[in-house]
Amino acid sequence: MNKVLKLIFVFCFTSFSSVAMMRALNTAATGMASQEANVNTISNNIANVNTTGFKKERAEFDTLLYHTYKEAGSKTGNNTLHNTGVQIGSGSRLSGVTREFTQGSPQMTNNPFDLMINGDGFFGIILPDQTIQYTRDGSFNVNNQGTLVNSQGYQIYPGFTFPPNTLSVNISPVGQVDVYVKDQIAPNNVGQLPIFTFTNQTGLKGAGGNLYLETASSGNAANNVAGTGSSGVIMQGALEASNVSIMSEMTNLIKAQRAYEMNSRVMKAADEMLQTTNNLR
Repeated sequence: MNKVLKLIFVFCFTSFSSVAMMRALNTAATGMASQEANVNTISNNIANVNTTGFKKERAEFDTLLYHTYKEAGSKTGNNTLHNTGVQIGSGSRLSGVTREFTQGSPQMTNNPFDLMINGDGFFGIILPDQTIQYTRDGSFNVNNQGTLVNSQGYQIYPGFTFPPNTLSVNISPVGQVDVYVKDQIAPNNVGQLPIFTFTNQTGLKGAGGNLYLETASSGNAANNVAGTGSSGVIMQGALEASNVSIMSEMTNLIKAQRAYEMNSRVMKAADEMLQTTNNLR
């Protein structure tokens, strides 16, 4: 009879321990997956440290559901309650990647077609299908037809074409585009360069090529005169550097690496404990 009871005890203990160890394995696995996403985000920041107008990103995490073994406030007697309760967490998950739109430092180029927004806002870029995307990258130039375009050859909204005899171009802080042509003293105004703003710019979707897409989260783009409302002013002959700090990213990378290593050690320890428990059978 004692042998039967012992077998039942060992079976129950090993079954309970196995479940607990499996939970530890799963929890550690979620931590490793979270830190993998964190490292991927950091590596993208570092890769774009010299990308004009790039905005660094930050991985954010949520806790997963808790296993509640004992409710806080549940009764322990007629007049006493559990003070804290017992809850065991089941790990973490990636909840979002937030883009930080703090301004990068200006880099003077003295190229008249290089533009920087000093403040909030975006330049509009006209795609071949006539849709508009948005950018902080103001490294513009003129194509063989005299049209102001970005590095991918897309026109700058609303479209600017300079005559063949253009001597110089002046773009004012409020976006007035004036062209000085040969044998003419007074400049010709060829249009107004607008600045687009959003209610929630962190809701914009990255489209690659330093371009952003409007989303339901960002709200509709507001077309502003530069320097009015919440929009910044335009600086001619300058570009906005990436707002990535190498020192901060390296610190974050070390922290993410250590967290990943610790989760892998937890997984190894849980596996060894599970083997020990299984050997009791």
